Amino acid sequence: MNKSRLREFAPITLILGFALTLRLRRLNQPKGYIFDEIYYAKNAASLINDGVELNSQGDAEFVVHPPLGKWVIGLGIKAFGDNEFGWRISAALVGTASVLLIFMITQLLFNSVFLSNTAAALMAFDGLHLVMSRVALLDIILMFFILLTFYLLLQNNLWASGAIIGVAGATKWSAFFLIPVLILLTINFSKFHWGTLVKRIGQYILTPLGIYFVSWGGWILSSKGWARESGSNLFSSLWNYHREILSFHRELTDEHAYDANPWNWLVLGRPTSFYYETPTNCGASSCSQEILAIGTPMLWWFGVFAIAITFGFFISKSDRISGFVLAGIAGTYLPWFFIQGRTTFYFYSISILPFLILAIINFLDWALKKGLDRKYIYGYLLLVGVNFIYFLPILIGLEIPYSDWMDRMWLPSWI
Repeated sequence: MNKSRLREFAPITLILGFALTLRLRRLNQPKGYIFDEIYYAKNAASLINDGVELNSQGDAEFVVHPPLGKWVIGLGIKAFGDNEFGWRISAALVGTASVLLIFMITQLLFNSVFLSNTAAALMAFDGLHLVMSRVALLDIILMFFILLTFYLLLQNNLWASGAIIGVAGATKWSAFFLIPVLILLTINFSKFHWGTLVKRIGQYILTPLGIYFVSWGGWILSSKGWARESGSNLFSSLWNYHREILSFHRELTDEHAYDANPWNWLVLGRPTSFYYETPTNCGASSCSQEILAIGTPMLWWFGVFAIAITFGFFISKSDRISGFVLAGIAGTYLPWFFIQGRTTFYFYSISILPFLILAIINFLDWALKKGLDRKYIYGYLLLVGVNFIYFLPILIGLEIPYSDWMDRMWLPSWI
């Protein structure tokens, strides 16, 4: 590799190294299950050992999300053991890979190494992304597969794109909200003909459904799965199981201390506390130790502005890039407004983050073309980076004085 190519790839290499280091550092801390790890890590271990989700007594367990994301978590358990590091390593690697993926998508959209590095740096500097990359939950895996779906779409590899949205849906059902968006993005209505629509149905409906069905292979091949014998045949039993899952999600309206309405997600109205303890060894009379799932404020709050600007670009110019960014936001965010009665959490918005970053990049691309000096973008990156480092103690669970913790509670709703 010549020196010019080396200089070109040095920034993204450093960004990835930074991201991976933060995701692996003290990954086995805190000890024990954090938040919903008590479900997903245990389910993942059971899938690895038994091929299907069983409880500690070996009996069938009702679970409310498809198996594939837990299989991904289970790969880490298989490699490193049924322990904290084993539970969380898959999320750390997938999270780091998504930083590279946003770099690649930005390069395809804007053909700028500078902006691609900027996008990767913004993702590496995001607090929510870091937290979700350090816990054994499904959402960072879901986000990665959604992002990969859009990357393949940009490459015009629509069959693979459809397969990956199926993989995403086999991680969490919310990925399937994106299917209408993907179909609309890939149809040229000025040259519409029915053959194209039929092809898209094959690519973005039949293929994902096939992938989704295969993801239940452990349950299909085992006789121990929950509701496995509830119907007269395999398909009716699987249908009965899915009816129960749908019923659970419809009726999930229980009050929760960290319930967050979608209206306040982008402005960080109610972040989710995954872990909080009051240790005694921080060198102060009162100490705090928290893992708070919260985005970096200087990134998210500017992102709201950038989304509005991108919408303006689309209305005024109908440009392809703005449409692509808004489609991603629409598919990952807007559907939640139709189920506001359901208990929802801010950390679900991790799937919106890549498109929020792309909205920022879209604005910066416009500003550069209008003559903006790059030094202002470097200044913004520095601001986001400093903001990220300031919040780092409450993102990775460091023990700090209570007064320092309170200094980071910028809004009363964050407590």
